[in-house]
Amino acid sequence: MDAMQRQILAMQKELQNLRRQSAEQKAQTQAIVQQARVPQRSGPTPLISKDGVLPAIVEADLACGSGSYALGNRICFTPGGFIELAGIYRTPNEAADVGSDFGGIPFRNSPLSRESEFRFSARQSRLSGLFTGMVDPTIKVSAYYEFDFLGAGVTSNSRESNSYVPRIRQVFASIDSLDNGWHFLAGQAWSLITTNTAGITPLKEQIPLTIDAQYVPGFNWSRNPQIRIVKDVAPGLWAGLSLESPQSVLPPSPFAAPANVNLNNIGDAAGLLNNSTTYSNNSAPDIIGKLAFEPGFGHYELKGLVRFFDDRLIATNLNATTRLPGRTETAMGYGIGGSASFPVLPSLLDVQLSGLYGQGIGRYGSSQLPDFALKADGTIATIPMFQLLAGVVGHVQPGTDVYAYAGWEHAQRTGALSLVGYGSPTLVNSGCDIEGASASTCQAESRNVWQVTAGFWHDLYKGSYGRVVAGAQGSYTTREAFRGAAGLAPSTNMVVGLVSLRYYPF
Repeated sequence: MDAMQRQILAMQKELQNLRRQSAEQKAQTQAIVQQARVPQRSGPTPLISKDGVLPAIVEADLACGSGSYALGNRICFTPGGFIELAGIYRTPNEAADVGSDFGGIPFRNSPLSRESEFRFSARQSRLSGLFTGMVDPTIKVSAYYEFDFLGAGVTSNSRESNSYVPRIRQVFASIDSLDNGWHFLAGQAWSLITTNTAGITPLKEQIPLTIDAQYVPGFNWSRNPQIRIVKDVAPGLWAGLSLESPQSVLPPSPFAAPANVNLNNIGDAAGLLNNSTTYSNNSAPDIIGKLAFEPGFGHYELKGLVRFFDDRLIATNLNATTRLPGRTETAMGYGIGGSASFPVLPSLLDVQLSGLYGQGIGRYGSSQLPDFALKADGTIATIPMFQLLAGVVGHVQPGTDVYAYAGWEHAQRTGALSLVGYGSPTLVNSGCDIEGASASTCQAESRNVWQVTAGFWHDLYKGSYGRVVAGAQGSYTTREAFRGAAGLAPSTNMVVGLVSLRYYPF
């Protein structure tokens, strides 16, 4: 038995050495493979054990490359994710976890505005896995899943980020035809409206480095089910089109739809939707298109979207001779935007800029401002809006990054000059600064949400046993309401401090 144990230990040590040598060889060829966009399935030169024989399981693992493991002879699996403990401090109290509600900061009439909150959370911890296989040297198939724990049954919805339990961040499959440059994706992923760092490639999105899970006002994003097609048009030029699951963000109270207008419906639990929230009426998917180009210095995008909104005007005067029949009203929203990402000091300082302007684009901003309100006759009035974001990331030293972002989301008055519209000058805001005043005297609706935030990430350890990272972030956010009756325009603000300790085992 002792001899067998020694032999097993020797084989395990030899396997570790073989994998280490493979990782070194893989790193030397990885950059060339990425530029060519054609993965080399042959892997590194086979390593031969002392007796001249390479075990089949070791050979398969080496072909998958460093950090990946063979599932059979044809599929490689790359695990990912992290464990996080986050600390959150806010003033005022939003009674929120690691994701802030930028568009819902309480005004001074609420006791929450005069409180603060502190909590620990491990719910942003994440699990992910990537499966890849080559059907032939030019056809790659992939499947990816990514989950976290920020879902709660009563908050599950389909608006910006899928929040169903367990909370799906991304679950998609893709096919890449590497010889003719066609790429297909089906499943839940980051919206095509989200800026990429390279080409139009899934898992290459330019996500703010914040600890806050709602990121930054002005950041354009959603994660929702979609069908996407991308074409490599020419070297450094890509074009993409996606059909994405629709959902509308409606104004919160004091907005009130007339009794004869149906805008949304409570989810049907028997139909497996959340019956503690509502779902909008949408008859067609959101359509998003993008052009991305890399002329040799930086990454640039032009993007646009088209959306469709529906409501139902219910039949009236049922018992009268002048009965008015019901009808469905449809309105179209749109957005036009762009982004630029480029190094100011190569390997030291990167800059990113993005913007989106249109009508009915609130869903695609971190502040979740509404998409539409109503006109006096009950028909849809899409809300004009713009969303802007600027950011810088400094690479202070290997393993240490610092960042700063400034974002702004702005909405305009729309629709009827009453509670049916949005931002009406007839809204009563006289009680917004008086503690304990009733909601009827603080009918404020958001006009501007802007934020400045900064933070850092630092590797405490990076080696054979994974990576341990510490981070901190501070932000200042202001929410400004429309000017209402008596010329009053209330505003409120929020200071947030976050710290994070993460362990990446893979």
